[in-house]
Amino acid sequence: MAAVYEFIVIGSGPSGRRAAIQAAKLGKSVLVIEARMRVGGVSVHTGTIPSKTLRETALNLSGWRERGFYGRSYRVKKEIGSEDLSIRLAKTLDHEVDVLEHQFLRNGVETMAGIARFVDANRVAVTQPDGGETIVTGERFLIAVGTLPHHPDAVDFADPDILDSDEVVNIPRLPRSLAVVGAGVIGIEYATIFSALDVAVTVIEPRATFLDFVDREIIDEFVHQLRDRGVTFRLGSPATRVEKGADGRVLTTLGDGRTVRTEMLLYCAGRMGATAGLGLDACGLTTDARGRLSVDPVTYQTAAGHIYAAGDVIGFPSLASTSMEQGRIAACHAFGLPLPPAPAFFPYGIYAVPEISTVGMTEEEVRTRGINYECGIARLRETSRGHIMGLQQGLMKMIFSNKTRRLLGVHIIGEGATELIHIGQAVLNLKGTIDYFIENTFNYPTLAEAYKIAALDAWNRMAR
Repeated sequence: MAAVYEFIVIGSGPSGRRAAIQAAKLGKSVLVIEARMRVGGVSVHTGTIPSKTLRETALNLSGWRERGFYGRSYRVKKEIGSEDLSIRLAKTLDHEVDVLEHQFLRNGVETMAGIARFVDANRVAVTQPDGGETIVTGERFLIAVGTLPHHPDAVDFADPDILDSDEVVNIPRLPRSLAVVGAGVIGIEYATIFSALDVAVTVIEPRATFLDFVDREIIDEFVHQLRDRGVTFRLGSPATRVEKGADGRVLTTLGDGRTVRTEMLLYCAGRMGATAGLGLDACGLTTDARGRLSVDPVTYQTAAGHIYAAGDVIGFPSLASTSMEQGRIAACHAFGLPLPPAPAFFPYGIYAVPEISTVGMTEEEVRTRGINYECGIARLRETSRGHIMGLQQGLMKMIFSNKTRRLLGVHIIGEGATELIHIGQAVLNLKGTIDYFIENTFNYPTLAEAYKIAALDAWNRMAR
């Protein structure tokens, strides 16, 4: 173990591991401290990877993708239990941890299991699983501890029928009904996954709208699809009380007096930066009310210049993809490696059922900026591939400038949305126009043909 590390990373999630490997590739001595016994952070153990694995397992075992042909009652496995979900999850997590451990080993990154706490600006005390404590010294640091679910005092999380967004990946049984409190990305993803398993889901959200960063036409289509399959929305009123009823069911009382009675409840209303035990006062740092750190948006330096922070602990956009890039940029800046400016646009992926993915400006943003524009729409069922797959729903929306003909935004809902979006992302960042989609050939039959269909739809209405 080195006497003094050139770079100490606290947390091994997407931002932490990418930063550690980048620094190691620059020839620096790197130590990663992870509070769990296994590396990977929230992303691997309770967040991104488990939730997407749960989604894929639910879609496969339920036969969801084939119901367009065989009807709503079609299932690959008639009785699906929590053990069916956990088997695939365990295999996936073991693989992810193995890959990450090999990456650290191959690049000479040292790891240490334990809970880190700053002693001063350059030293960290690590409380190890056996209770021992080790002091390590670093020249530069990256705080990448991620977040924890918010636990309001009024909700009894000790009740096995009340889960938070970390616990749900190990759900003890599949309920017949589920209330989801919070219509953010995490809440909506889990609500739709359980709905695909034929669980009766009620979504509770204090605001009158949700996922406000997504184009409203896409959200309208999304809500229509969910209501069509029985998901209930209780918007515009908060959950004021959660308690166990006399019948053993969870009773959720809303601010407007209505009640929701379900077998289980999933609480997804907010997450907190996992910074409480870091001893940040010892190095002169403070957090906001949600435990998040403020950083320079270009370099990811905190107020203490030799300490960086990245990932969910700095807040929006809290995506695994952007967190990885934040970690890489922080490591490069820490050791003086010049970087080109980041691309203007990056995609959002919401792994709900159906998927939603978006890049660029929404129609609402285009209107606010006063841009003269035109939209093109393609239904995924209009493509031959969509017909082969039995797709009955899903659409792609493209927005173009009437003046410059440039692509302004792409918004997709439906099968493969998070993969399809990258074509639009590339054209957008390269300042491409509608002509690219009209003049180029796409593989046939593919869902990517929707780009040409949507572009031609817009072109038919644009001034020529």
